[in-house]
Amino acid sequence: QVTLTESGGGWVQTGGSLTLSCAASGLNFRDYHMGWFRQAPGEEREFVGVSIRPGSGGRTFYEDSVKGRFVISRDNANKISTLQMNNLTAEDTAVYYCASSQAALSAVRLLYMYKTWGQGTQVTVSS
Repeated sequence: QVTLTESGGGWVQTGGSLTLSCAASGLNFRDYHMGWFRQAPGEEREFVGVSIRPGSGGRTFYEDSVKGRFVISRDNANKISTLQMNNLTAEDTAVYYCASSQAALSAVRLLYMYKTWGQGTQVTVSS
């Protein structure tokens, strides 16, 4: 059984930083892209970024609004994906999810290409 478990959410002041972790089990982690998504209240779930699996180049891609502020990394040996979030604003308030995919690179931003999802972790940014 494949499971993804996020941790690290919480409250942070505007301009602050927070690091989320996603621990995976039941899958060959190196074979999967690890994506991060978020869903704000009343909004649709949206792509945040993705760490491409090593065999497909190992790059990272980000949604425009988080470029330069968020960094995704992965520890393949320990099966952990990390989302480092800096300079947070109220617009970053959402439930954050990690998910795994083996999609083609052209499709890694698409929610439906991710088969397994974590339970989500709440991030609240306020002054």
